[in-house]
Amino acid sequence: MNKGGDTMSIINWDPFNELAEIQNSINKIFDESVLRKGKKNRDISYWEPAIDIIEKKDKYIIKAEFPGIPKEDIDINVSDNVLTVKGEKKQEKEEKDTNYYRSERVYGLFQRQLVLPPDVDAEKIKANYKNGVLEIEIPKGEKAKPKKISIS
Repeated sequence: MNKGGDTMSIINWDPFNELAEIQNSINKIFDESVLRKGKKNRDISYWEPAIDIIEKKDKYIIKAEFPGIPKEDIDINVSDNVLTVKGEKKQEKEEKDTNYYRSERVYGLFQRQLVLPPDVDAEKIKANYKNGVLEIEIPKGEKAKPKKISIS
């Protein structure tokens, strides 16, 4: 029973409306991440390859996918404890009398820089490239490796 003349309002709740709002938010996040990968500056396209970073007891491993890019077009260097991977994915030769209906693949210059932890041995970094996957092995220095201490 309603006391004191207060009125009770009826709220029409639509769970599908909330799902649509969630979907719109997810789409916005996805669209922004795709746009981030295909930044354009004048006539040059830039993108950032996605990477995985794995830490093991004695090393770090970085994996990045570069489908369709020959290893000669990838440059890796370390300077001031910053690892830089850069290069270019060149667009395939354009065919005459061909119109694209949709093109989603990313082309152009790419670069990724990572600040290395202070415990790495930069002189012993190795890189391997196989089937479009770049794997960089970064060994930890001696003082970073766990040491077993025996009790006397």
